Amino acid sequence: MLRIVKTSDGSHTLFVPGMNEHYHSFHGAIQESEYIFIKCGYDFCRTVPLRIFEAGFGTGLNALLTCIKATSGNRQVIYTAIESYPLPGSLVDVLNYKDFVGTEGRKLFERLHSCKWDIAQEVNKNFTLHKIKGDLTVDDLSGSFDLIYFDAFGPDKQPEMWTENIFKKISSVTAENGILVTYSAKGTVQRALRNNGFKVNLLPGPPGKRQIIRALKI
Repeated sequence: MLRIVKTSDGSHTLFVPGMNEHYHSFHGAIQESEYIFIKCGYDFCRTVPLRIFEAGFGTGLNALLTCIKATSGNRQVIYTAIESYPLPGSLVDVLNYKDFVGTEGRKLFERLHSCKWDIAQEVNKNFTLHKIKGDLTVDDLSGSFDLIYFDAFGPDKQPEMWTENIFKKISSVTAENGILVTYSAKGTVQRALRNNGFKVNLLPGPPGKRQIIRALKI
């Protein structure tokens, strides 16, 4: 059974006992997401409109922070995410992200989670969300994306999500000069990305992480 854990910045993450793994860093869930996916990904990728693909919707934290950023900056974002195991609403409702994002952020979080699966829906004039209930290890991908948030469980816990075949799929839907960001900097991940058309750059990580990857599709 999933357990709610308060991380070092006060924000919640979920712990999966069967995998001995957290959804986010216990050093700070919001802090980690803001640094890796917003600062190193969203802020770096200047394409407008911005087409984002997320591997692992999870709690919706990355989508929430992106939606807030797009709304405040008046930037058009088309956001697609694939998730094998959507969280029950009863669990989502008790996550404390709403305590960190203000009144408008709370409304956006509710809208993101109320969007139906497998259909694109407008959250607001700046942000369209398409949540796909599917399995990246077996399902084909389609479309073209400027920015990839690769946020699957860690390579040691979910190795099937970090294979050459997975990154081949990701590469096939990443636009030329598109960006991929992920928290893992393992050598096997770097090689898989390079073998599938990405130039890999290592960046300093957030608290608890020495390095992360930002890769450019070439």
